[in-house]
Amino acid sequence: MQDILEAIMSAEGSADPDRELAAIAGLPVPESYQGMVVRADEVGMFDGIAPRDRDPRKSLHLQEVPTPQLGPGEALIAVMASAINYNTVWTSIFEPLPTFKFLQRYGRLSELTRRHDLPYHVVGSDAAGVVLRVGPGVTRWRPGDEVVAHCLSVELEDAAGHDDTMLDPQQRIWGFETNFGGLAELSVVKANQLMPKPRHLSWEEAASPGLVNSTAYRQLVSHHGANMKQGDVVLIWGASGGLGSYATQMALNGGAIPVCVVSSPDKAELCRKMGAELVIDRAAEGFRFWKDEHTQDVDEWRRFGERIRELTGGEDPDIVFEHPGRETFGASVFVAKKGGTIVTCASTSGYLHQYDNRYLWMHLKRIIGSHFANYREAWEANRLIALGKIHPTVSRTYPLEQTGQAAYEVHRNAHQGKVGVRCLAPADGLGVRDPELRARHEAAINRFRGH
Repeated sequence: MQDILEAIMSAEGSADPDRELAAIAGLPVPESYQGMVVRADEVGMFDGIAPRDRDPRKSLHLQEVPTPQLGPGEALIAVMASAINYNTVWTSIFEPLPTFKFLQRYGRLSELTRRHDLPYHVVGSDAAGVVLRVGPGVTRWRPGDEVVAHCLSVELEDAAGHDDTMLDPQQRIWGFETNFGGLAELSVVKANQLMPKPRHLSWEEAASPGLVNSTAYRQLVSHHGANMKQGDVVLIWGASGGLGSYATQMALNGGAIPVCVVSSPDKAELCRKMGAELVIDRAAEGFRFWKDEHTQDVDEWRRFGERIRELTGGEDPDIVFEHPGRETFGASVFVAKKGGTIVTCASTSGYLHQYDNRYLWMHLKRIIGSHFANYREAWEANRLIALGKIHPTVSRTYPLEQTGQAAYEVHRNAHQGKVGVRCLAPADGLGVRDPELRARHEAAINRFRGH
């Protein structure tokens, strides 16, 4: 592993980094590697403890695991950096169910997929790194290529997946519903998960947008989502967080008008730094959408809608960008404009949504479910990053061995933007190949740092 890292590090400051990296093809593949795992024999460790009180630091372990053999259409990558997504939090607290059930189901599909059904699960759904090897049939990528990986793993053997790969019956989220994820020194991906690493970003910056940036793109921009257009008023919950920060940037970049909902002055200031002018600090303004555990407060929905109209000059949201779920969904349906769209994923505050259907059906509103993105959407979202139109939102990073602490902070919502994890990368700031483009966007790239 050290030889691989040294080969990658030789590209730092080189006049021809691609040539330096091509030498990786001649290095042997390690028989094992360090990966961050949850263990099947610990799935009951949090029994009787409420999900909000479960501690990822107790369930996530760094351990040596065997390097799997590559199958057709796959690639082995040396992971320089990854990031924490909420699906890693769910995996670490065994909610809503242990992910070993996903691995068992995948393992029954074929002899090749049986590799994934193991007593440990290497987690993580983001990665930036370098291709080490490719399996039979891979022609687009070769050893030495600097890449980022999106998290859609799809078999594409069924006709249903060939219009929108997210509809494939064997569509899975890599590192969550498959093994060999990105929070590790090595990772196995399908070749159609790979995209070019943005050359003006460091490893940890390039790794961080993948899942959330692509998810936001499909939710807001794609015709599979809200099909956002110029001038749309877009209500964005958690607008400075891992997902919302990309939704905010995409709304601004696409000529829409974001109304950013946050929970602290610091988060409100981050939204303004991104260029948003309309911000609601729901904590400072005391918005509480539930009277008790079972009863929502319609008066608070109305007060919230009035506050949005105050900011927009009397307009209701064309689009509501929903991901908190249970806590906010009733309010989201209420405040969307007549004929408007509520586009939803994730449900980080709970999956069982309640809303008053009169405000949906009588006002001709639509609810659209959105889940990650297909390869084309992920590629377009990554292209926006590479062009400097959308910027990473890394607030802090941790070394691989402290992944549990990183996941703990995301679970507690004690973070802004994205929390990065350095896997093989020994320090932040490495891997930049286009310093001129970076210099033009340095302030935007770093605006979440330290928050």
